[in-house]
Amino acid sequence: MKDIRDVIFKNIIDQKFQAVLIPERDGCIAGVADAIKQAEEIGVELALYNKEGDWITKEKPIGMVTATPKNIALAEEKIIGNLAKFSGIATAAKRAVELANGKVEIVSGSWKKMPPTMKDGVRTAIIAGGASFRITSNKMIYLDKNYIKMLGSIPAALETVKEFTDFIKVVQIKGKQFTIEEETRQAMENGCGLLMVDTGNVEDVIRCSNTVKAMGLRKQAKIAFAGGVKIDKIKEFTELDIDVLDIGKEIVDALLLDIRLDVV
Repeated sequence: MKDIRDVIFKNIIDQKFQAVLIPERDGCIAGVADAIKQAEEIGVELALYNKEGDWITKEKPIGMVTATPKNIALAEEKIIGNLAKFSGIATAAKRAVELANGKVEIVSGSWKKMPPTMKDGVRTAIIAGGASFRITSNKMIYLDKNYIKMLGSIPAALETVKEFTDFIKVVQIKGKQFTIEEETRQAMENGCGLLMVDTGNVEDVIRCSNTVKAMGLRKQAKIAFAGGVKIDKIKEFTELDIDVLDIGKEIVDALLLDIRLDVV
C-alpha cells in the first residue's frame, strides 16, 4: 500500500524543513545516543543541544531536526518516542536519588522485565538519573527464591557457589520457607554478603536488620529492600537500617517526559 505521506507531500517532497524539539515539562534527558542512531537510520539531520543526564527545562528547545517533509514525520514518530520514554525514566530516577539524599543507594532492577529491545536504553536512562541498575557494583551471584526452592534451602544454595570467593552472594529473603529471622540467620551463617528483603513489607526488613545486628554481623552484609516501593515514601525508608532501596515500576514505568516537534 502506498504511503499516504508520499501523496500529501508530493509537491514539496524534496524540500528541506527544520523543526525544533521542545520538552513539555522539566526533567532529565536520556536516550540521546539512541535518538542519534534513529536519526541516522531514517536519514535526518539531528542536532541535540544536551548530553545524556542533563537537566532540561519546559518549553526550552533541546534540539533541531532538518529533513524532507516525510522524514520530518518519521522523526516525530521514532525519535521522540524513545527520548520521551527514556527521559521519563531518568527523571524519576533522579527524583528518587535526590529524595534519598545519600542515605540509601537507589537501584532499579526492573529493567530485566522490559522487552529485550528496550533493556539497554532503560539501563542507560537509570544511570542518567544517577541511580544504578545493579544491586551492587561488585561481582555478584544472585540466589533468588526459585533457585533456593529448587536447591532445597538457603544453605544448600550458598554451598553451590562457595568456591566463588571473590563474588558477593546475594540472597533473596521472602519469609516463605521459614520466618524472616530464620532465613536471615541461615543466609548470614553461610556466607551471604547482601540480603535482599523482597516482600514489600517494611516490618520484614526491620526484622531482618534486627536479626543481623543481634548476630553481631551487621558490618559483614548490606541490607536491601524491594517490593512496591513508592518514590514519595523514600524519606521514610532513609530512617531505617537499609543500605539499598530497589525501586521498580515507579522508575521503569515512569510517565513519559513529553516532547513535541514543531516545524519552524
